[in-house]
Amino acid sequence: MSAADALEDAETGYSPRERLLILGTATLVTTLYAMTVTIANVALPRIQGALSATTDEIAPIITLNIVATAVATPVSGWLAARFSRRLMLLVSIACFTVATLLCGLATNLETLILSRILQGVFAAPLAPISQSFLLTSFPKSKQGLAMAVFGIGVVLGPAIAPVIGGYLTETLNWRWVFFMVVPIGVLSLVAVAAFIVDRNEGHRAPLDWTGFLSLSIAIAAFQYLLDRGERNDWFESELILLLAVIGIVAFYIFVVHSMTHDQPFLNPALIRDRNYVLGLVLIFIFGMILFTPMVLLPPMLQTLRGYPDAVIGILLGARGLGSFLAFVLMTQANKIDPRYALFLGFSLQGVAGWYMAQFSLDLSTFDVFWTSALQGFGVGLIWVPLTIVTFRTLDPKFVPEGTALFHLVRNFGSSLFISISIAVVLRSAKISYAYMAERTAPNALALDLQQSIYTIWSVDGAAALAGLSGEVGRQAGMIGYINAFYLFTFTAFAASPIIFLARMKTAKTES
Repeated sequence: MSAADALEDAETGYSPRERLLILGTATLVTTLYAMTVTIANVALPRIQGALSATTDEIAPIITLNIVATAVATPVSGWLAARFSRRLMLLVSIACFTVATLLCGLATNLETLILSRILQGVFAAPLAPISQSFLLTSFPKSKQGLAMAVFGIGVVLGPAIAPVIGGYLTETLNWRWVFFMVVPIGVLSLVAVAAFIVDRNEGHRAPLDWTGFLSLSIAIAAFQYLLDRGERNDWFESELILLLAVIGIVAFYIFVVHSMTHDQPFLNPALIRDRNYVLGLVLIFIFGMILFTPMVLLPPMLQTLRGYPDAVIGILLGARGLGSFLAFVLMTQANKIDPRYALFLGFSLQGVAGWYMAQFSLDLSTFDVFWTSALQGFGVGLIWVPLTIVTFRTLDPKFVPEGTALFHLVRNFGSSLFISISIAVVLRSAKISYAYMAERTAPNALALDLQQSIYTIWSVDGAAALAGLSGEVGRQAGMIGYINAFYLFTFTAFAASPIIFLARMKTAKTES
């Protein structure tokens, strides 16, 4: 054993072999988690048809799964500190696998949503605890490389899940997008039992239940408000008003309690670390743009262009291909200032969003493929440097708690922005349809427009009028998606001014 290896063993308490096994297992577990976040996306149109659901009714299959993960993440960190990270992984993977099986066996929309919520709850510990194992078992000099390899799991799941899921949906049915995950869950369980060793004692601080519950209620209330707002006509609905009041009151209680409690849910030591706070802001924005295109593209391609599920899966897989290439590049670029990689990553996501906003009903398969790959490449450039910047100066004893909050913020950003984007699509489509329908009606006052349309579109009979109405609906729907992609673009570019506020010197945070 070399002197360098002996020094690293003394610093972390793990041998090179143990670190390698932990890295492989953590990557597998994260691949399992990442697959289920996106695997339902490609099957959404089929699920919607099979369960007779509308667009906003089917959205909670994605958003409530993500928000359940966000809400349960802090508790998983506390349980891991109180018992052990290894035990939490074993229990979570086992329950997660059962919940995934229940998703595939669901016979109605309510059962599927409940199973997805359970799946999200038990998925909560997988990524943060796996990441905390890497941050505590690898020395700082090798954490960048470890995060790059670990990040492959983050993108490998979203890369392979839509491709395989699209094929299975096309050839069998939508249930197999869940059934295919079960064997991977069993394999992950065996790997954790065999290879993971936890030598980090942690600290068993009591959980601030008031802070946790008030924040959880606030998140759940705002999320459900956004999911149901467009359907219930927003604040014209008593339910939406009630949810808004509950969310505001719960968040107020969280803020006041956090400022006055001796050991609040949000550890003051975390807030005092400059890089960590900036990292939370950036991971929130990153979460907002992470999965949104993967939720918007499948219904757009199937309902407006008639693409088969297998093709949609391949197009979504292009995003994972781009991310994989970026992660491979990042393994060789660990000496570059991570702030530059972050800037480039967010910028490329903005550029991809801008080109997606130029889509029309005449878009080609190649248009979707290269923009998805570019967006994925931006994702791959962001993950590793963002992790490095966020935890660069954080005291190692706060890493488990810090990673839990880190993933909570990311997941909440994802669920929040997906709901907002779907609301933008539905609202824009509704307004655009009303505008165009008024100007294409046979009795419209705009005679010049009338003549230009009716020279190429017959209005003789109910069938012809229905066809014209359908085409107006398609055009209005496309406008809704375009507006959502513009929102995505502006959000991606908004991160740029924040990135260079981070400091890159290594120092312990105040505690």
